[in-house]
Amino acid sequence: MPPEEPHQIKVRLDRLLAERGMTLAELAERVGVTVVNLSILKNDRAKAIRFTTLSAICRELGCQPGDILTFDGP
Repeated sequence: MPPEEPHQIKVRLDRLLAERGMTLAELAERVGVTVVNLSILKNDRAKAIRFTTLSAICRELGCQPGDILTFDGP
């Protein structure tokens, strides 16, 4: 099996949390996921995200998926 290529998706959760004056722990509680899982996402170490989780994050932050995820490729 060939080695997995690193993805080029960047997560801008820090900026959105700062703009809304919300902590990662507060968002985790509102969304219903662990702080650890949100931290993995925030630090660009996630390999996937469920649409239900992304929807909940967007609902709580009042944003669109494109506000959270960006493509950092060529």
